[in-house]
Amino acid sequence: MAKKLKAVFDAVIVKPTETDELMHGSIIVPDLGKEKNLSGTIVSIGPGKHTITGELIPTTLDVGMKVVLPQMGPVKAEIEGEEYYICPEGQVLAVIVNEQD
Repeated sequence: MAKKLKAVFDAVIVKPTETDELMHGSIIVPDLGKEKNLSGTIVSIGPGKHTITGELIPTTLDVGMKVVLPQMGPVKAEIEGEEYYICPEGQVLAVIVNEQD
């Protein structure tokens, strides 16, 4: 049976985009000199979080959005060989949008 991650509360689950790595012959040289923010596509998002009074504050992001996450903060999870980042919606730094001319 295949396993799948499902976000709860205001959590966001992001599948990272592939990073470009430099190759020298058959050796892959990762770009370790630059600290970059993480980016990827949202695959699951929780319904929101509750206030002290019980009111639900819904999430504002949607599945399929491309987002930028901070380098430090998101939790890395690996399910069935796939890597994901999990963090609260408030940690998302930006949404990547295609500018229409």
